Amino acid sequence: MSEEKLQKKLSPLNVWALALGCIIGWGAFIMPGQIFLVKAGPLGMALAMVAASIILIIISINYYYMIKRYPVAGGEFIYVNAKFGMKNAFICSWFLALCYLSIVPLNATALALIFRTVLHDVFVFQFGFHYQVAGYDVYLGEVLLALTALFLFAWLSIRGVSVTGKFQTLLVMMLVGGIVVVSVAAFLNPQVSWSNFSPGFPPDVDNHLVAILSILAISPWAFVGFDTIPQAAEEFNFSPAKSLFIMVVAILFGSFAYVALNMITISILPPGFDNWVDYIKASKTASDLMALPTFYSTSLLLGKVGLFALSISVIAAILSGLLGFYMATSRLLFAMARDKVIPAVFSVLHGKYKTPRNAILFILAVSVIAPFMGRTVLGWIVDMASLGAAVGYAYTSLVAYKYASESGDTAIKITGLLGFIFAVFFAILLLVPIPYFNISLGRESYFFLLIWTLMGYYFYRTQAAKAD
Repeated sequence: MSEEKLQKKLSPLNVWALALGCIIGWGAFIMPGQIFLVKAGPLGMALAMVAASIILIIISINYYYMIKRYPVAGGEFIYVNAKFGMKNAFICSWFLALCYLSIVPLNATALALIFRTVLHDVFVFQFGFHYQVAGYDVYLGEVLLALTALFLFAWLSIRGVSVTGKFQTLLVMMLVGGIVVVSVAAFLNPQVSWSNFSPGFPPDVDNHLVAILSILAISPWAFVGFDTIPQAAEEFNFSPAKSLFIMVVAILFGSFAYVALNMITISILPPGFDNWVDYIKASKTASDLMALPTFYSTSLLLGKVGLFALSISVIAAILSGLLGFYMATSRLLFAMARDKVIPAVFSVLHGKYKTPRNAILFILAVSVIAPFMGRTVLGWIVDMASLGAAVGYAYTSLVAYKYASESGDTAIKITGLLGFIFAVFFAILLLVPIPYFNISLGRESYFFLLIWTLMGYYFYRTQAAKAD
């Protein structure tokens, strides 16, 4: 292992902000109208989030157990390598790297969607050359916006965790503040009635349990981000024993944000609608702001001020996710290079800031391709992110179970076994088409998954096997 170490400059608040900023992104603001209400309704979605929080807290206990044992950068890679060897460590990290890396350009390109759909009266980035990729319109202005964000946050990431930690905390405070302000305003607004939240489940859904499970099944995607905490363990300026509390609070805050945004979406009904079911159906064919029900309802509740507050919140969510996954991905690559699984160039630290400079620049180099491909193609790749998260959860839980079995720790044996079962369940739902759940990977995603797997096999045979 290299003598160079990452600097211990992350406070508990910085680490909490890292996790929550990665958990809550653009999807949390659009999923109510696209999936949450459509599949499960307000009650079904809330129950699913409660169940998801419990499952993710169980899995976080396994991460906590391993962080205390290995408080170094690399997280899952280090854990799996120690117990199951380099081959399994490489498999786990290869898919986890795809999960983290794909979300970096996803966040950068999401900025264009905000200005295209919500803030188009303020800034217009749909200018310059224009073409389509898989039905998605790509504009020069939006490409430049995404590239600016990618380069800026790569530079910030290189500047050191002291800077990025504080900036990440500021962004997450803006994110949480916007959601809380709109939630409180909605709660106090006399136009809001409990009858707006009825029915609790979609009328066309007969099996309420299946409705809840359909939302629970996407929880690896919804909560991916709390597991970035182990990647930063080497940079904690506090005891690793505090990591469990930080992860649990991040998961609970994330769950609150998802439920709050879901409730805000139907807290008020536009004129002409008697229930949220018809409102959400109408939003599917709308061409104005109503196509984004969460933002439209906020504008009805609080006018332009409320819409601006929620827009600031979603921009903060996008930027905090961008910064957080730059950090998580670079630390994973750094740890793999430090153990000679990938080229040693990725383990080089910046001379002044002691950050994995080359790993960050590699992430930037890969990510700058995405804005030219369009969101549709990028979405095919990002759909595999949940699979990468599930693989990481499964391996970490299994490692925790093995260590606990050897030491006689019954509690961790139980959480380890449960975490492994839950993670395998999530992976099966993603890989095997099951009626109604409708979350399995599409044909295009399977193609990219095959390419990524073959790349991993080739890479392991030519590079990682030498370190085994």
